[in-house]
Amino acid sequence: MTDPAATDPETADPAAIVRAALGAEAVVSASARLPGGASRETWSLDVVMPEGGRHELILRLDSPGGVGGAAGAGLAAEARLMRAAATAGVPVPRIIASAESYILMTRVPGETIPRRILRDDAYAPARPRLARQCGQALAAIHRMPLSAVPDDGQDDPLERWRDLLDQLGEPHPVFELALRRLGATRPRRSRRTVVHGDFRNGNLIVGPEGVRAVLDWELAHAGDPLEDLGWLCVKAWRFGSPLPVGGFGGYDELVEGYEAAGGQPVDLEALRWWETFGVLKWGVICVMQAMRHLRGGARSVELAAIGRRVCETEWDLLRMLREQP
Repeated sequence: MTDPAATDPETADPAAIVRAALGAEAVVSASARLPGGASRETWSLDVVMPEGGRHELILRLDSPGGVGGAAGAGLAAEARLMRAAATAGVPVPRIIASAESYILMTRVPGETIPRRILRDDAYAPARPRLARQCGQALAAIHRMPLSAVPDDGQDDPLERWRDLLDQLGEPHPVFELALRRLGATRPRRSRRTVVHGDFRNGNLIVGPEGVRAVLDWELAHAGDPLEDLGWLCVKAWRFGSPLPVGGFGGYDELVEGYEAAGGQPVDLEALRWWETFGVLKWGVICVMQAMRHLRGGARSVELAAIGRRVCETEWDLLRMLREQP
């Protein structure tokens, strides 16, 4: 299919993309650009068909100069990954059409804002189920074929994040301590699978019955599956809740759901290692975001605020390291 956005991404027209995907008679009756995303635009579209049918869609569109999608390979690669996820039984939006600069997909109703998922009465029936359902979804992700993601050749995530911290040129003794401790206590890799890379509360669409869809696949890569389970348990994604798994459940529920759905047995000490790694990773990301603001790459109050969370992450790491043997 010809990419309607390829000739001039600065003036890419969502209506033109819809017509290319659904036919010249398709009419966008309502559209709204959704907030968020520095390198991507996201549009909510209502489409009316000439025979009276209606479609509720989401369009993800590369912004001018934006980075690539899954493993840096563009939105077409991310669409292929989502199709592979659907085949493996992962709940994802259905892809309608895709090209290097866009993905057009079905709009899944539900909530993504964590504070609502964790506090609103409408999602009270879902909360006791979410940790187990996340385990089930992750088991499905980890049985996807490795061919769904390119192998970037970077086999050591700890070394990768050590290098990133060094490149920032900022002294962070707590992060250096955590890197040394994690390096000395590294668990044996369980196996190598597709890893979602950002599976957490905030990247899930949730309804009153539970998880409806897994979003944001652009960080997918090959790696240790426990990376995904540990990232879901990072304190930043609990949003003030004492419950360790996304703020909505316990470790046992997550592991039971994962293993019952076909995931390999989970070593709880290894899971805790990957959770600690995730806290370190988030801390380095906070430094990186702050540097983008302070060094003029992207002047942003949001990036500056994220930078102020570095000290929180350092405190969390010290507490976790104290609890480990």
